[in-house]
Amino acid sequence: MPEDTTWLTKAAFEKLTAELDDLRTNGRRSMEARLAEARSHGDLRENGDYDAAKNDQGLMEARIRQLESILAHAKVEEPSDDGTVRIGSVVTVVDSDGDQVEYFVATPENKEPGFLLASPAGPLGHALLGARAGETISYKAPGGTFSLTIKNVRAFST
Repeated sequence: MPEDTTWLTKAAFEKLTAELDDLRTNGRRSMEARLAEARSHGDLRENGDYDAAKNDQGLMEARIRQLESILAHAKVEEPSDDGTVRIGSVVTVVDSDGDQVEYFVATPENKEPGFLLASPAGPLGHALLGARAGETISYKAPGGTFSLTIKNVRAFST
């Protein structure tokens, strides 16, 4: 997958599309009304409400551009279930203390309640990619070097 491609679950794609549609319509209408109200308060050079509304408008437009970029480069597909950790896998690992943790290997846009996220761009997610059940992986993070044994790999499903 090319580097600018963002893998998305169908649910994440639908959620981001709905957010974009809402910001383009309701968000912009609401912001327009807010700016008009702030303008009616008089001199714009000393109008804190207007400054705040303009700032919020800029943040909203930046989010719209971000969503447009993510969705333009999105690859929506079902994750593979061949036993190898790939983007879209749910991986159960056991640490050196015997604690078992489950991670969803995906980009942050796919965050799902109940799952810890292991981004492929981060040290853990990167180390997990390509591994299989039974293997032990090591990765270096700001807190040191860590080793995990992979107990189970399955494809994510909603």
